[in-house]
Amino acid sequence: MSAAFSFSAKKHIPLLLAFLALFIPILVDIPGLDPAGQRVFGIFLMAIVLWVSEAIPLHATAALIIFLQILLVSDRSLFSLPEDFKAPKYSVFYAALANPTIMLFLGGFFLADGAAKFNLDRNLARVLLKPFGKKPSMIMLGIMLITALLSMFMSNTATTATMMAFILPVIAGLPQGDKLKISLALCIPFAANIGGMGTPVGTPPNAIALGALSAEGIQISFLQWMALALPFALIVLLIVWQLLLRLFPSSQEEIKLNINSTFDLSLPAKVFYFTAGLTVLLWLTEPLHGMKSSIVGFLPVVLLLSTKVFGVKDLQNIQWHVLWLVAGGIALGKGVSSSGLDAWLIGLVKWDAINPLMITFTLAVVALVMSTVISNSATANLLVPIGISLATSGAVDIPVMQAAFFIAVGASLAMALPISTPPNAIAYSTGAIETKHMILAGSIIGGIGVLLFVFVAPQVWQLLNMIP
Repeated sequence: MSAAFSFSAKKHIPLLLAFLALFIPILVDIPGLDPAGQRVFGIFLMAIVLWVSEAIPLHATAALIIFLQILLVSDRSLFSLPEDFKAPKYSVFYAALANPTIMLFLGGFFLADGAAKFNLDRNLARVLLKPFGKKPSMIMLGIMLITALLSMFMSNTATTATMMAFILPVIAGLPQGDKLKISLALCIPFAANIGGMGTPVGTPPNAIALGALSAEGIQISFLQWMALALPFALIVLLIVWQLLLRLFPSSQEEIKLNINSTFDLSLPAKVFYFTAGLTVLLWLTEPLHGMKSSIVGFLPVVLLLSTKVFGVKDLQNIQWHVLWLVAGGIALGKGVSSSGLDAWLIGLVKWDAINPLMITFTLAVVALVMSTVISNSATANLLVPIGISLATSGAVDIPVMQAAFFIAVGASLAMALPISTPPNAIAYSTGAIETKHMILAGSIIGGIGVLLFVFVAPQVWQLLNMIP
């Protein structure tokens, strides 16, 4: 049997559980939930099992969600639905694969892959590090700021890999036992995770939250998201910098970096530089020209393909699996809301007895905990529809935007284990850190970050009239 179809015993049980999770809610009558809701509930439980266990790839689960919703609850359902149920058109679920949020993220991937192709990321890092001198603490700050900046527009994983390749020779040259090795190895993935929160294209949970909000008629521009997230992400970044300096102090007075850089000045590179600059400029000036960020996001796709800066191989290298994962979450949210499952789930708890602020805090903490052990995209896909449904139900007095935003932020702040995020895994693979180092620093950062965003950020937003 080929490797593609061989299943380990470890995966048989999750697959069986996923099968049971899908069919039991469908076959067993659930009080207060109509057949359409029961079918989506089964799909939802199946998604939880598959996304947590990763018995099949995450993007495969997303595709399965779309397919099952078409077969079970769309206007082309294979099984009868109640006459009073207004079944969504099957094309609505397929449309998740070309949702405007997907187009926004696709543009971000083109910019990220182009930056790697022409070494723009590494050259920018070397140039931007020059002003930070030779003092270890300042070099670490420079590395973190540059990593966060790059991860706002590039994949967090690609940014971490780039910066790690740049800093690994420095780590290798430090004396044995110097704790600066730990600080330098940890500061890059932490900065990448935090920087990703700063823009809509920085990390998949942001895109999932934006897609769900858009479905509710709440449009948040590229610049609005940055205004809401970036100041507090920067504060968290500075806290991380100081925390790492204190937990793992350096014994060196100075360290040397190779900061020589040569930018690619070929015609394709210049076309890419122009395209990237124009795209980011249009994203940041959306209120002036009125072109939606998702439309702007499609600009680099068109320009880079039509000018042949990107060829077929470049197109194949795009992280399509991430886009499918986001699309699966968007489709799941549509199914949850259209089937009445959201109202049923919300009705299980007496929300009026709980402080609204504690509800948003709980949503963020649950996202933080779940994302520590499973994909942050899967976490956002599962929690965002519930959070938004809770906010729109009228059962609690929390802004819809905050429900989605804090789940995305909570998922991005999960960085306590090597498996929490790909950047963490990359850092751990260097051998410069142990799991205990990541648990200690990552847990503190996650806790501080959630408290800052949930309890402080809304007060500032309200004061400045920033809440959409």
